[in-house]
Amino acid sequence: MKTLVILGSRNTSGQTARAASALAEGVEGSVETVFLPQLDLKRCEQCDDDGWGTCRSEGRCKLDDDFEGLVGRVRDADLVVFATPVYFSDLSESMKAFLDRLRRIGRFSDADGVRGKRAVGICMAGGGGGGAPRCASILDAILAKCGFDVVDMIPVRRQNLDLKIELLRATGRWLSAWQPS
Repeated sequence: MKTLVILGSRNTSGQTARAASALAEGVEGSVETVFLPQLDLKRCEQCDDDGWGTCRSEGRCKLDDDFEGLVGRVRDADLVVFATPVYFSDLSESMKAFLDRLRRIGRFSDADGVRGKRAVGICMAGGGGGGAPRCASILDAILAKCGFDVVDMIPVRRQNLDLKIELLRATGRWLSAWQPS
């Protein structure tokens, strides 16, 4: 199984990275990890006067950055893991920017290579941790709108990270063995 882990965190050894790494440890096959803040990803510019552009007419974004390359890696993966730190009960800014553009290109194209692809979300909250469930709900809705088959959404808070590490590893093993019907 080919797994792509997309992290919306800059910290390669922080809590979000630890949670995503635990899930990746359980997965059999190749795992590629991408940290969104390390890429050149622009915000959607709502190109045309109507707020759309080639995303609507051609199912692709016209901006010249790392977006199309990352979308190609999403299309090539069997499983995509979206791991985001939780800021103000919401996705990180880099995760939101990437997903805003991803859902635009897929909204009008059935051949985008994302529809039905398995996805898992991890929302890692620091601080009090209370925002993790709301963030998970937001991420779940966005991934579903993009057309992913969201098979699990895992809210984590710093207070239960050590407990959830084994759950995340087990989730990776389950995903490797799971055969959709």
